[in-house]
Amino acid sequence: MSYQHLETELHQGIALIWLNRPDVRNAMNDELLAELKDALECAIEDPDVRAIVLTGRGKAFCAGADLGWLRKARDMTPEETKADSAVLASVLKLLYESPKPTVARVNGAAFAGGMGLVSACDISIASTEAKFCLSEAKLGLIP
Repeated sequence: MSYQHLETELHQGIALIWLNRPDVRNAMNDELLAELKDALECAIEDPDVRAIVLTGRGKAFCAGADLGWLRKARDMTPEETKADSAVLASVLKLLYESPKPTVARVNGAAFAGGMGLVSACDISIASTEAKFCLSEAKLGLIP
């Protein structure tokens, strides 16, 4: 399947999923999350897939939420905000409950929601350039 914000590949039974928004450090928005949910569901259902590897293109794994997406949330109703956040929750749940092993290949910064993606995987492997931060705590928010 073709995606706008992801790259996927099946290689020797391994589903490789790259977050592909390097210009914004692979920050998550509603489109990326919808694509990631679909890619994970496809990989889980594919009998040729034995494991799932998640990583990021460019210098970051995932910088968390896209600030433009967060600004958009200010104008949402509480119901819309809840539905929007449910997509991230469903992605994290898919990673966590996947019947196939999930691996986070952390190639750079994993901040905020990016740390959530890492934490939901069964195994995390980080490069020496990897950095981890729960930046929401600096704003007084509970991650």
